[in-house]
Amino acid sequence: MSEGLLSLESTQPSQSEGHASSVPSVPVIEAINLTRHFVVGQGLFGHGHLVHAVEDVSIAVAPGETLGLVGESGCGKSTLGRTLIRLIEPTRGRICVEGRDITHLRAFELRPLRRRMQIIFQDPFSSLDPRMTIRETLLEPIRIHRLHGNKASQETAVHQLIERVGLKPEILGRYPHEFSGGQRQRIGVARALSVQPRFIVCDEPLSALDVSIQAQIINLLLDLRDTLNVSYLFISHDLEVVRYISHRIAVMYLGRIVEIGPAESVATRRLHPYTQALMGAAPIAEPGAPPRRRVVLAGDVPSPLDPPSGCAFHPRCSRAKLGKCDREVPTLQTDGDSAHQVACFYPGS
Repeated sequence: MSEGLLSLESTQPSQSEGHASSVPSVPVIEAINLTRHFVVGQGLFGHGHLVHAVEDVSIAVAPGETLGLVGESGCGKSTLGRTLIRLIEPTRGRICVEGRDITHLRAFELRPLRRRMQIIFQDPFSSLDPRMTIRETLLEPIRIHRLHGNKASQETAVHQLIERVGLKPEILGRYPHEFSGGQRQRIGVARALSVQPRFIVCDEPLSALDVSIQAQIINLLLDLRDTLNVSYLFISHDLEVVRYISHRIAVMYLGRIVEIGPAESVATRRLHPYTQALMGAAPIAEPGAPPRRRVVLAGDVPSPLDPPSGCAFHPRCSRAKLGKCDREVPTLQTDGDSAHQVACFYPGS
């Protein structure tokens, strides 16, 4: 087993501590009925087709909290993350940052708030400008937002940033192509931190990295979260990683959140049949753990160009009942008196 993985296992946080079960009255970021549609295939005389990428999503992230977001490819996870920080404009709904509605702010009004919302991209190489040194990459956002006063203070800040992510200041004069994938992702993390954000979208930040390097980046993100009180929306296909790093987990299917709650509750109870299928297919990280009950899904994921009526999952669901699931859209409902919510007419573990 790699050194990185040993480190990951030895520092696992308790999901019962911190922000796992509640969201304060003023979240760092909040989406209310957020919707994003795209028009594709629009020709000179045609009207194109509407892609339902994100549909009526309401989520909130607390200070210092990690909300994990899981789902199959194409379910709208990355679109949701980018819409939250207005890299993509919403079609409908509202976005609030620390209680302030930013949905319709113009570019110059939004610019001061960009400091509070950052993103770490999936591919650390393509997200870095190959013509800029690492020093220039880190200095650019600092200067745009006029942080740290004079040039000497800015240089000091850059040195502190690069050391905070586990690299040495000697690398600041080098270019992105001179680094490994793990080092480039650390640089991407440093760039996101350079403007002192309160909220970071981590858009599949591990998928391009080796397993041992993934563990090191996870430990880095956990340390930064705990020391800086920064919040994450952590998007990933790796369900065990999401379970490990997150206080809460949201499960997304065809643009909608179908289950959300404390990480351990979602991972172990799995009230939605789609969550059961996802969790059952994930590899078991603990040696000797009992096998999971597998739920085999019928058919393929429906196209967001033509989503099913009613519950989007009903064509693949063994519990679906005609006249109900194919006609009505289930909304998130609290399971008993817990913080665990599920959008299903017939939930059950």
